[in-house]
Amino acid sequence: MALFHRFNSKAKTLINTGFGSSASNTGGRFINKDGSVNATKKGIGIFDQISWYHTMLDMSSWEFLSILLLFYISINFVFAVLYFGIGIEHLNGIDTADSVWVQFGQAYFFSAQTFTTVGYGHVSPTGFYTSALSSAEALIGLLSFAIATGLFFGRFSKPAIYLKFSHNAIIAPFNNGKALMFRLAPYKNTNYIDAEVSVTLGMRMEEDGVMVNKFFILDLEYHKINSLALAWTLVHPITSESPLDGFLAADFESVSGEIIVIIKTFDDMFSTTVATRTSYTFDEIIYGAKFKPMYTKSEDNQSTVLDMGLLNTFYSIAVD
Repeated sequence: MALFHRFNSKAKTLINTGFGSSASNTGGRFINKDGSVNATKKGIGIFDQISWYHTMLDMSSWEFLSILLLFYISINFVFAVLYFGIGIEHLNGIDTADSVWVQFGQAYFFSAQTFTTVGYGHVSPTGFYTSALSSAEALIGLLSFAIATGLFFGRFSKPAIYLKFSHNAIIAPFNNGKALMFRLAPYKNTNYIDAEVSVTLGMRMEEDGVMVNKFFILDLEYHKINSLALAWTLVHPITSESPLDGFLAADFESVSGEIIVIIKTFDDMFSTTVATRTSYTFDEIIYGAKFKPMYTKSEDNQSTVLDMGLLNTFYSIAVD
């Protein structure tokens, strides 16, 4: 308890972080490893709490393509059922002597041709209802492909940040003392400049007999660099002004805390600022470790080689 009172008097405290101060009303980590906020919404309909445009842009490629394929198959099935319900005799070119399943299959493929406006002409509608239905389907097809094209363009043109963080943060020796460290690195052929990071420590602690969330600003050795081309190790020196001052390995195991990391940088390809975030809970912090170097010079001594496979590699070392 005395340790926590010392934090309140020395550390830089954040008044408003957006996560609230009542520890009894919040559960789990504040930020997930992938950068998403660890919160779920209720009290509102599912269609109101989800932005379908953002969802379609953020989902993985295989999920996106699967949804498009499922929609294409399903809507043609629905129209095939409608054509079949109106009467297969109103589709010229389908032999009514064929079995029901063969007729339905031909109605399905006629729907696919109408939906895509291909119109091979082997089957054609007759009668008002069938013609009206095929006209409506052609319009829906045009609108659907316009939406799908927009989503494809949005997914390819959306600015994204391609950074990987080390899975663990470490407590390592630093300048005759110790420091909290974690690192990140770009993993694609992108050019980032003016990278800036902010790091916040969140802890659940008892204050006046009540469990509260406390947030502290963590000062960094460097919080901004001009060019983010190789790995960047973020260092928070644990001095007498640090909220982690006095923490030992056992404290990281017994105290509920989380390091929240937010980084933004300028992508010169998109000519815009991109951002991401992640977090490290105290059980993801390795006490007494040091990162292994990630990059070295090439064999011909003409370039630098960055090995992303070494991003989270470290070795144990004594820390006072």
